[in-house]
Amino acid sequence: MPITAEKFRDIATSFEAVTQKPHFDRIAFSVHRSFATIAADQKTANLLLTPEQQEARCAIEPTIFAPVPNKWGAQGWTVITLANADELTARAALKDAWNNSHKKR
Repeated sequence: MPITAEKFRDIATSFEAVTQKPHFDRIAFSVHRSFATIAADQKTANLLLTPEQQEARCAIEPTIFAPVPNKWGAQGWTVITLANADELTARAALKDAWNNSHKKR
């Protein structure tokens, strides 16, 4: 069953110490830094993955994940199409993104 933006938000805020705030036309979730945002249309979200995580997820599930189409994508920021993702997939990707927000640059 496809995940909704509301469920994505619930999962993102379930991780320890997460705050939610506006970020331009999006909703951002952060701990030490932003690790996910939901688009204004609530159809997609962006996740802070490592370039290696991004490459693997995009190769395995190309209908769900794609690099953000700009310099942010080259740094690992990845689009998740919510209508194509189930809860388990979204939760795993969000967990990776949340963990990545704790890593030092």
